[in-house]
Amino acid sequence: MQKALMGNYDYSQLGFSMMITRFKKNYEKDPSVDTLQKCTDEANAFIEKYQAIMAPDFDIISKL
Repeated sequence: MQKALMGNYDYSQLGFSMMITRFKKNYEKDPSVDTLQKCTDEANAFIEKYQAIMAPDFDIISKL
């Protein structure tokens, strides 16, 4: 997740892209392990819930 937060990647799903933008702002304010874990947990829940439409973005994430 840290690579996703530190890099600039284009995601096809607007909701996921907005979530990553929010994560980046939170991580910039507090770059702790706890913040990173919260972001990871929320992203995993999002991907699991919307896995049918997240396939292209999951490919990007899994290669990080």
